[in-house]
Amino acid sequence: MKPLEQQDQRKKRAALYYRVSTSDQSTAMQEGDLKRFVEARGFTVYDEYKDMAFSGATKNRPALDRLMDDARKRRFDVVLVWRFDRFARSTTHLLSALSEFRHLSIDFVSYNENMDTSSPMGEAMFTVVAAMAKLERDIIRERVTAGVRQAMKKRMSWGRRKIEQTNPAVCTRILELRRQGLGMGAIGKHVALSSRTVWRFLRGVEACSQVA
Repeated sequence: MKPLEQQDQRKKRAALYYRVSTSDQSTAMQEGDLKRFVEARGFTVYDEYKDMAFSGATKNRPALDRLMDDARKRRFDVVLVWRFDRFARSTTHLLSALSEFRHLSIDFVSYNENMDTSSPMGEAMFTVVAAMAKLERDIIRERVTAGVRQAMKKRMSWGRRKIEQTNPAVCTRILELRRQGLGMGAIGKHVALSSRTVWRFLRGVEACSQVA
């Protein structure tokens, strides 16, 4: 008779997620590695979620959206991905997903990074990821502030708004949305600015950050 812990582990339903960026790429390597992992751990495959020809920066991916919907319905117990960058578009996105999985009592395994949130080491890595996400936000905020200050010194302006009239919180939001892969028009709708203003703002902050 197998130990109780191993019996419980064999009952886990696994969701396998794969992604490639272009149509000429294959998920074969990802599938092979994850299925061997599932077999070694004794999991049951609940479903396989595959996004073909989707950039990692794309916010809405059909298979990933379906996976998250199934997770909220508690249809599986563990999510398996081949590598962080196959799953998340940013550190912030990864942390948000991991936090939601934790709330739902769903484990998360990244094959290449050897991360398993059901283990003590995995919990420690979750803490590190959270710290890195905070550092990333702080760095963005610092760069925006430096860019705004430099622009104010040079009396630079973009579109109808001068930099002196731009709220630092809006600046931070613009960069966060850009890092998520949103276009100028979509960003403008979020922050109530024209796409032209957003474009000039990003160009100006990039130039100022280089000399700040």
